Amino acid sequence: MKNLFIIILVAFSFQMQTTAQEAEYENPNWYFGVAAGANFNFYRGKTQRLNAGLTVPSAFKDGDGVGLYVAPLVEYHFSNSIWGIMLQSGYDSRQGEWDQVFSKCNCPMDLTTDLSYITVEPSLRIAPFKNGLYLYAGPRLAFNIDKSFSYKIGTNPDFPEQTASPEINEDFGDIENTIISAQIGAGFDIPLSSNEQRTQFVLSPFVAFQPYFGQDPRSTENWSVTTFRAGAALKFGRGRKSVVKEETEKIKPVIGFTVNSPRNVPAERSVSETFPLRNYIYMEQGSIKIPSRYVTLKKDEVKDFKEDQVKMNTPTDMSGRAKRGMTIYYNVLNILGDRMVKNPNANITLVGSSEKGNEDARAMAQSVKTYLVDVFSINSSRITIEGRNKPKVSSDRKGRTEDLDLLLAEDRRVTIESNSPALLMEFQSGPTAPLKPVKFKVQEAPLDSYVTFKAEGAKEAFSSWKLELTDENGMVKYYGPYTEDEASISGKTVLGMQSKGDFKVKMIGTTPEGEEFIEEYNTNVVLWTPAQPEEAMRFSILYEFDNAIAIDMYEKYLTDIVAPKILVNSKVLIHGHTDVIGDYKNNTRLSLARANNVKDILEKALTNSIKKNVKFEIQGFGEDTNKSDFGNTLPEQRSYNRTVIIELVKT
Repeated sequence: MKNLFIIILVAFSFQMQTTAQEAEYENPNWYFGVAAGANFNFYRGKTQRLNAGLTVPSAFKDGDGVGLYVAPLVEYHFSNSIWGIMLQSGYDSRQGEWDQVFSKCNCPMDLTTDLSYITVEPSLRIAPFKNGLYLYAGPRLAFNIDKSFSYKIGTNPDFPEQTASPEINEDFGDIENTIISAQIGAGFDIPLSSNEQRTQFVLSPFVAFQPYFGQDPRSTENWSVTTFRAGAALKFGRGRKSVVKEETEKIKPVIGFTVNSPRNVPAERSVSETFPLRNYIYMEQGSIKIPSRYVTLKKDEVKDFKEDQVKMNTPTDMSGRAKRGMTIYYNVLNILGDRMVKNPNANITLVGSSEKGNEDARAMAQSVKTYLVDVFSINSSRITIEGRNKPKVSSDRKGRTEDLDLLLAEDRRVTIESNSPALLMEFQSGPTAPLKPVKFKVQEAPLDSYVTFKAEGAKEAFSSWKLELTDENGMVKYYGPYTEDEASISGKTVLGMQSKGDFKVKMIGTTPEGEEFIEEYNTNVVLWTPAQPEEAMRFSILYEFDNAIAIDMYEKYLTDIVAPKILVNSKVLIHGHTDVIGDYKNNTRLSLARANNVKDILEKALTNSIKKNVKFEIQGFGEDTNKSDFGNTLPEQRSYNRTVIIELVKT
């Protein structure tokens, strides 16, 4: 024991010296060597018929023994990784003695086994802490080379004059020539050479466990072997010359970090909104009926329905817009019916689209037609129906493999088409033309009440950046990550229940290499209600899936309807949004492209009308669920998230 302690102490001293010295050679990838150890074998089960010519009087049950294990080895350790592979192949003894039993004549019976194999043991190696400790596991393939046994039956001790039978040395019958099993183990690499030497030696004590399953030596009876192995491996490898990297000074990216906190954040604003009415009725999979989320009326309720009396929730948070908007949208069939009653010359075409074919698509369209005819008493000749496999404007994209279930749900719909101006948005026609928008006025938080964080150069320098805001009480809030040069957070979100507060802002940028850089800034946010409530007008335009360019009809709408309402010396807030389908970064770029597309159209219209001193503020929020109004669960929610919101503010 004393000698063993000295050996381990010397080995660890080598390891300590190695870590203290400057490495000139890297650790080898390949190692070669030899492993040796003891197999502690445990027999379970019974054996009585030893071979075709010998069946003993009583069955032997259980036993144990110690056998030799010795094998050459080869290992490969992946560079800068915790992973590696191992292969050991050699002599593997499973010898042992069975527990003594007695025959019916009370004669003692003994059986010893000289069972041995050539074993092949590939394993996957992992060093979880990137130090000497490693774990390994893998299959074991064993080929039998020795199956001999020694059997002896003694004499009854009550009859000492009996003559003992001679010892029988034969081979077991019905031995499996090949055994496939498994093992798990652990070891610890102890360097015996310093990293200043190219050839490096390692001593590696190890233990392994090879459970009983798969380790039945014979095809008959129920004898199985469980083995615990303990030993050590001596291995060596040749390291590569270390490449000494010159210490370079870490260059801090130049980021222009500023915080624009409005001194007076309006508590609420009067907004007159023109809300687009989507001309799609999305149907459930496997059903041709109008989904229950759409509001339907009874025939005697029609006389009391008026488009301008649609009940709308008007909470002051930004999610209130979504509630109002979806309340309006889910009344689309009633609004359409009311408009057709008021405009008897207006006709429509209902185009059903179904992945199940034209017949199913026509049935979907027919259910919408039946509702309008039966409930609003619309003459059936004014409503034409069609059926298609796919809508004329599909959300599906050739070659796309992600989110196919969401895109398929968007294509299962009934599209309302018309050429009647009384039903449609100004200058709109065709399969994508929204119905005439609904106008309403509410009080809500303005879009420019956001605190804006600008990190100029962050898009190029960082893979992403995030914000850490700490208030006067030490409470910390986290926002991000962001990938653009600018981010906005609602003043109310920052302040919570407070009317004002001082904040320590920390911008944490992460480079593509994983390094972090921090900028700090102090800011004050104040929330108050102005004496004169501000008034604003809001418009929205909708985009089809993955499209960033406003169609010609929208361009005319922006030029002839929206632009004339922009006043000299006013502010125009343009915010782009997307749904969650697709890549986060791409959606951010897409939303910004949509917002800039709208800005370009409006700027061109203002130039032609000689309006000056109009300030534009552009934001692309992408799929940011903190900024998106409508949610992303249902097709209509994603459809309304593909939008650009335009807010005209008097200054």
